[in-house]
Amino acid sequence: MIRSFTLDFWIDDGWYVGKLREVPGIFSQGANLEELKINIKDAHDLMLAETTQRIDS
Repeated sequence: MIRSFTLDFWIDDGWYVGKLREVPGIFSQGANLEELKINIKDAHDLMLAETTQRIDS
């Protein structure tokens, strides 16, 4: 299943900062929009891995 998320982003002190609207607590930053997209995906993947690990324990 493929899920889509909304990336809300803004520029703060020269950095692109963003969060996923549908997933509270997922924030990241990047030097440009493409880097932010990569970093926010990594943050989301880490959250999923941690959640899965807790469920498996």
